[in-house]
Amino acid sequence: MGYRELPPPRGLDDLIECRWLRTGPAAPSRVLPDGCMDLIRLDDDIVVAGPDTMAFTACGSQESVQGLRFRPGVLPRLLGVPAVELRDTRTALRELRSVRHDATLDGLARTLVTASPRAETAPWSLPVLHRITRRLADGATVTETARATGWSSRSLQRHCSAVYGYGPAQLRRILRFRRAVRLLQSGLAPAVVAAQAGYADQPHLHREVRSLAGVSLRQLGSAANRSTEVPSGSSTVA
Repeated sequence: MGYRELPPPRGLDDLIECRWLRTGPAAPSRVLPDGCMDLIRLDDDIVVAGPDTMAFTACGSQESVQGLRFRPGVLPRLLGVPAVELRDTRTALRELRSVRHDATLDGLARTLVTASPRAETAPWSLPVLHRITRRLADGATVTETARATGWSSRSLQRHCSAVYGYGPAQLRRILRFRRAVRLLQSGLAPAVVAAQAGYADQPHLHREVRSLAGVSLRQLGSAANRSTEVPSGSSTVA
């Protein structure tokens, strides 16, 4: 009983970070924003977990729950739905696409991969998408990232809203937070985490944790050092 992550489906590791499984019964849990979107099989339905801007409290379940966590910016291009329209939501997949109700999550992912992406949700090739994600995760500024992609800062802002669900500055903030959570999970002291994750100082880390996780740094650190049951989103960094 609990939450565990498994390797992504074969051949889809450039699109999907992991499969995950939560075996029940499970109490409500706090899901931290991570820049990702998930497909979740939940109570005989398939749900799209949109990109979160703050912690989301997931309902408990008596049944096992399984999901696929897609890399940042990937699932909107497969669904053909701008990520900003799904931000901070949990939406039944059948409301967005016609799908077989009895299909496996792996099968659905492979079906979605064959669809032609809309230009709005796929302005860049996958290699460029992953490169932009890495640049922002590494702390590049919006201007630097726009220059690297050949877009203006305004165009990058518009594209990022469709691709990721929020602008480049917000994505950079969330990806920095993911790195901080991973470092906390490794047992590092908050002052070291603040420095290695790219925060100005430890109080800056405290403020960001309170804003994005909705708990104190002490509470987050305690949760990070025990097994957590996470139905969607992630408190870890791939």
